[in-house]
Amino acid sequence: MLATARLYGILDLGYVEKSEAIATTQALLRGGIDILQLRAKKTPKPEILALAKELAPLAAQAGIPFIINDFPEIATACQAPGCHVGQDDGPLPETAITGRSTHSLEQAQAAAQEGADYIGFGPLYATQTKPGRQPIGLEDIAQVHRLLPADFPIFCIGGIAPGSTLPEVIAAGAKRVVIVSALLQAKDIPAEIQAIKAQLPAIT
Repeated sequence: MLATARLYGILDLGYVEKSEAIATTQALLRGGIDILQLRAKKTPKPEILALAKELAPLAAQAGIPFIINDFPEIATACQAPGCHVGQDDGPLPETAITGRSTHSLEQAQAAAQEGADYIGFGPLYATQTKPGRQPIGLEDIAQVHRLLPADFPIFCIGGIAPGSTLPEVIAAGAKRVVIVSALLQAKDIPAEIQAIKAQLPAIT
């Protein structure tokens, strides 16, 4: 699934109430999201696990990789195939799918060399999803795709929104993107997903 994935969605509890998490997940899956991550930075781990156990079967039934942010033990407990970690989270977890956040060309190369299955590359723009994180801009997008193997999944992230920043991100060389707030706050999530995927280049 990673080989052809273009649009990575994150169910971020900073934007979605827990009471709406299942309905929002269903909308993301119905729209055709390619990868789904659960991110809950300020939620107690027992609550993350309880929610993950409800969401994991939905993603599995849709045939979509379900990724847990930060906590490989939760991924294992809810039988999610993957875990995503940041730069300061230690070695890659031993899950079937592993992702690493990267913020420079050097970090991107290091993540690929240590065995990550994909990377997030950004944030390209300032974003409330990552307050205080200095944006890296668009200049290195083409270069990171040249440095890493052609089939290695690089998901550009950070402040990307359809109708505003997405076209220039694609023009800079992005093939895959992560979109968070613009999707979660859309009036019609499935329609928004389809509109975004229609703009993204095909993966060959």
